Amino acid sequence: MWLTAAVLSAVFAALSTILAKCGIKKTDSDVATALRTAVVLVFSWLMVFVAGSADTIAQIPPRSYIFLVLSGLTTGASWICYFKALSIGDVNKVVPIDKSSAVLSVLLAVVCFNETEHLAVKLAGTALLGAGIYMTVDRKAESGGTKSRLYIPYAAGSAVFAALTTILAKIGISGVESNVGTAIRTAVVLLMAWLIVCAKGKLPKLKAIDGREAVFIILSGIATGASWLCYYYAIQNGTVSAVICIDKMSLLITVAFSYLVFKEKPSRRAAIGLGAMTCGTLLMAVFA
Repeated sequence: MWLTAAVLSAVFAALSTILAKCGIKKTDSDVATALRTAVVLVFSWLMVFVAGSADTIAQIPPRSYIFLVLSGLTTGASWICYFKALSIGDVNKVVPIDKSSAVLSVLLAVVCFNETEHLAVKLAGTALLGAGIYMTVDRKAESGGTKSRLYIPYAAGSAVFAALTTILAKIGISGVESNVGTAIRTAVVLLMAWLIVCAKGKLPKLKAIDGREAVFIILSGIATGASWLCYYYAIQNGTVSAVICIDKMSLLITVAFSYLVFKEKPSRRAAIGLGAMTCGTLLMAVFA
């Protein structure tokens, strides 16, 4: 079941990215993140009540609450960086850098959870993944000048926070029903997202949101909620390094959609990099 959940997580994550890109062409990325999180929160709590898991909330130990809150904070930071990067750069350039979180996540899983089985294979796959990521990043500035490469630090920040999120969530969700854990984390992300919108004085921008983009933001939130529920069920019940690798296969779906929907054709160098990332991910997934 956890393998199926990991695959579904990848599919929903890819759909979420494409839908989000459609929803932030004119909409401010921070405002879009806050709106998406509100949708995810409603979706995740609905799943808690549908699954009949609400009674387990009172049984959650304080230690789990602490790590769930911390993972919520790192998730919020990752989202803010990620959607800022998407608003600046192309999907097929932002997503590979964001998916580099798999490298750090696998290494942290080896250290934190002693997942050392087939370690040499995991390290080889991680090296391929890292090399592929390096090749997908454009060395030369595009026609947009310096601004065209501003997506890189934001995408890198997204990757680092995403890796920390996985480790913190794995610790926090131990002994906690996965739907409940996801709902609690989402509440933390929502609070963080709206605090940032308020702190930056962006509340007036809510009135200016295009109706069509609002629909895409809502659909993206639903896809994100579905991805999260599948992902955290998978890491709770399966091997963290295996789940991470399977989930990162959403990269291929995302790049394919970005080509079909946004006509974002990767360069030859980037295509080779994507191939290396795919090989590295499959290698780690098979032996993890």
